Amino acid sequence: MSERLQGEELVALIERVFQPRATDTGIAVLVDLPDAAVADHPRWQARREMAAGWVEELAGQGASCPLPVSLWLYPNVRTNNGDLPAGAWRHGGGPLPASADELDPAAAVPFAELFRGWSILLAPTEFSATAPLKVAARSFPIRAATMPGFTAEMIPALRLDYGEVNRRVARLAGLLTAAEGCDLLFHHPQGDSALHLDLRHRSAHASGGLVPEPGFAGNLPSGEAYIVPYEGERAGEPSRTAGFLPVQFGDEVVVYRIQGNRALEVLPGGAAAAAEAAHLRREPAYGNLAELGLGVLAAFGVEPVGEILLDEKLGLHIAFGRSDHFGGTVGPAQFSAPGEVIHIDRVYVPACQPRIRVAAADLLLPAGERLALMRDQAYVEGLFD
Repeated sequence: MSERLQGEELVALIERVFQPRATDTGIAVLVDLPDAAVADHPRWQARREMAAGWVEELAGQGASCPLPVSLWLYPNVRTNNGDLPAGAWRHGGGPLPASADELDPAAAVPFAELFRGWSILLAPTEFSATAPLKVAARSFPIRAATMPGFTAEMIPALRLDYGEVNRRVARLAGLLTAAEGCDLLFHHPQGDSALHLDLRHRSAHASGGLVPEPGFAGNLPSGEAYIVPYEGERAGEPSRTAGFLPVQFGDEVVVYRIQGNRALEVLPGGAAAAAEAAHLRREPAYGNLAELGLGVLAAFGVEPVGEILLDEKLGLHIAFGRSDHFGGTVGPAQFSAPGEVIHIDRVYVPACQPRIRVAAADLLLPAGERLALMRDQAYVEGLFD
């Protein structure tokens, strides 16, 4: 099939993902713009043009499109999951601005006003808007599908059987919520690394690509269950998350020492290890383990495309940094500056980190029961039966 969404497909996508209702007010497609500090690149430009094309296609469907649709622009926030700027600009048609520097400050619309007027949001942005839109969905009756880094190569993942995707995701979310911990064993060139994640006092989330209820924001394409490890916020009850976590940067495997759900240091290594150690010293909140995610899309034949939006949905991933949008305690206030706020996923599938293998993942259930979750990179047979 063509790697381009036609108008009829877009209408069907909106109806399937959001299930529009009489109280909905409109569909807003959000894109961020480069500026003097963050240079444009071809994939970003293509994504903005794709988004503008979606708006034209939906508008061209007339009465078949369930709601009015518009394109909104805003200056990029220079980091994934940083807070949105004060306002956005409604695009009136024609060529898109090449830079945020071309936007007229007098024409900005506060995001609060946008959220009141447009209840369904699609956000195919360069920098992820998932965290701020999740937070906004707590105060406004919006629902949002965030699509950071979306490319045409991901379009097949929008055509999956999301009924089955949802079933598998719900199964994993139930297991994560019931678990008190997760034990992980990684194989990599330096040897083996074991990590225990404390999952007490937390509930998991299921993100299966459907956003039918107001007050929710999640990725599209999707197909993951995720949970924030306990961060030790209860008085006298520290987090039990501890061990060693390997992450591959280029050809180098960097190993972090984890204690109390934080990466406290990096074991000696090469240039990447030195850079990560410096990052932790400069920004301790970056070292927070913010998410354990379990993607399911690999079983549906989806291949990595080099963008976290899709790649993390293929298998196990662990995120560093911001967690408040998922129910954790680390948010922008814990970082030194808005531009330092980050939530970044490390994806443990062979195409993303070929020098690291997830040898085993076990969930620790109440009463000491241990449930095998993964063996040699794959979910254990029968887990989804």
